[in-house]
Amino acid sequence: MLIKCFIVTEKSTAEVEKNILTAIVDRNATKKDIKKDIERRFDVKVEKVNTLITPKGEKKAYIKLMPDYSAEEVLSKLGVF
Repeated sequence: MLIKCFIVTEKSTAEVEKNILTAIVDRNATKKDIKKDIERRFDVKVEKVNTLITPKGEKKAYIKLMPDYSAEEVLSKLGVF
C-alpha cells in the first residue's frame, strides 16, 4: 500500500484550502507512483507532488490537485474531514 495515512493537522487543514492533500507514504514510493495511485483511487487529476523525509524517517507527500477537483471532497469521502 503506497499511502499509509492522510495527515489532519492545523497546517494540513490550511493546505486543503489551497487544494493540497498531505499524506504519509511508503518510503520507496516515487512522485509518479504517488500521482498514479491518488488518481486511480479517488478519480481526480493531480497537478504535482512534492515529497520530503521527516525527522522521524517517514516520507511525507504534498499532493496538489488540479483546480477542477476538491481536496476537501477527497478527504470527505474518506471520512477524515
